[in-house]
Amino acid sequence: MSQWKSKFIYGVALACLVSACATPPAVDPAAKLDSIVAEADAAQKAGQTDKAVKLLKDATSAFPADKTPWVRLAQIRFDGENYGDAISYALEGLQRDPKDKVANSIVAVGGLRLSTKALNDLRTQNDLNGNVRTEAQGLAKILRESLGETVLVPPRPKAVARPAPAAAAAAAKKGAVPAKPGTPEPSGDGANPFGSLQ
Repeated sequence: MSQWKSKFIYGVALACLVSACATPPAVDPAAKLDSIVAEADAAQKAGQTDKAVKLLKDATSAFPADKTPWVRLAQIRFDGENYGDAISYALEGLQRDPKDKVANSIVAVGGLRLSTKALNDLRTQNDLNGNVRTEAQGLAKILRESLGETVLVPPRPKAVARPAPAAAAAAAKKGAVPAKPGTPEPSGDGANPFGSLQ
């Protein structure tokens, strides 16, 4: 009877050992996510944006606490000039890591590009007035202060009028000294000769 019990215990132990060996080793979740992101990057480089987006969206479900798939989705949408989706995905990434520089940059630049487009559309419709105009001026002020600039878009330099070659030749025949190019012509009536420098 004791031999039978020892064989039984030995058999159970052997079965447990065999089943333990047959169990696959646990996969590191970070390595699995890295693999998915690498596959999505390869798909994106191959021009398969839809496949890359699907892989990353699946990764957001499989790894809900990780920012990586959200930030990659945001970057793909930003590169595709789909700024609304890019901002939305970047905000999801920021919920998981508020200090992520890529996500913050996408929100800031994407928001500016959307605002610029909307303001241009309003300007073409001659509809930039009231509260919208006040907000736009406030945003411009914040941008100027952030960038340390007094003017966001510097004006183009004015073109300097050059005397026509025929006029210079006629003046030379009369004995007048030709003016240097870019020098304003003095005018009569006591006009300020430095007026163009103001």
